[in-house]
Amino acid sequence: MLKRVFDLFLALCLGVLLLLPILAVALTVRITSPGPVLYWSDRVGRRNRIFRMPKFRSMRTDTPVVATHLLADPAAYLTPIGSFLRKTSLDELPQLWSIFKGDMSFVGPRPALFNQSDLIAMRTEQGVDDLVPGLTGWAQVNGRDELSIPEKVRLDAEYLNRQSISFDLLILWLTFLRVIRREGVAH
Repeated sequence: MLKRVFDLFLALCLGVLLLLPILAVALTVRITSPGPVLYWSDRVGRRNRIFRMPKFRSMRTDTPVVATHLLADPAAYLTPIGSFLRKTSLDELPQLWSIFKGDMSFVGPRPALFNQSDLIAMRTEQGVDDLVPGLTGWAQVNGRDELSIPEKVRLDAEYLNRQSISFDLLILWLTFLRVIRREGVAH
């Protein structure tokens, strides 16, 4: 309950504080490439329920719906500002909506794509599917896109067993440092 109140309060504060940057990114996405500003991705949430997660679109509209690391040449699909959006994590800003709605939390395992059956199965086996997915998580601050799926699941399970407000605050701080340094981001 305390975590949900924290999520709502922080999402509301950040939404107001970041309103102008969010509008600026939206306008820039719209101007630099054809297609919608937001990309709505089908993701796996708590108890393996599918929800629609928004991101600022960083890839062309003809990009296959697979995890980026599975594309033969991910850079070929990036929009003119896609690489910048991903490296700065600005593409993640619309997920404040998912946090506000309760589909996501600020901290938890990153929501899997609906077609990442190996990741979903391993998380379910470890009980990680009982967690609300997060904007950031223990796996993200320990390697992000550079981790193998078994390593991500191991770290997600570690978070499940260690979760607390103080651990969440540590993860948020480490996330801030990683984003500022642009560490562990693929493309």
